[in-house]
Amino acid sequence: MKAEIEKIPSCRIAYMRQIGPYGIANSQLMEKFKCWVKSNNLFNNTSIILGIAQDNPAFVRPENCRYDACLVLPDDYYVNADEVSLSNISGGRHAVFKINHTAEAVQRTWTKIFLELESQRFSLDETRPFLERYTVELINNHYCEICVPIQ
Repeated sequence: MKAEIEKIPSCRIAYMRQIGPYGIANSQLMEKFKCWVKSNNLFNNTSIILGIAQDNPAFVRPENCRYDACLVLPDDYYVNADEVSLSNISGGRHAVFKINHTAEAVQRTWTKIFLELESQRFSLDETRPFLERYTVELINNHYCEICVPIQ
């Protein structure tokens, strides 16, 4: 498992949030969000969907953990925010791990990711969230990316 270093730009997002224990509810939210994206004609070959676990369950009670399903918006795109919220994500350097898009592979990656960061001598930037990144190309090839903010 080797990370590629990428400078991810700051961006504007539309998102839906789920509050509660991480797990199946996150997947259900992502499916609901993807339906919203498609119904608003926002899904195309350049779309970037993100999953963001906002809280570390080691420090935040499970019932208070926040998970956001997000779409990176074009700079000039207007979104009616009745069904979604709008925000910005700070850009910066990330260690990007490309993995199989299965629950097992994602779980396995989370158990190894910190050791891998340490072995490659990366310092975690705890001021920015981890990103699960999905593009059409990745999804069509059964992959996703875990993007870890580093200093």
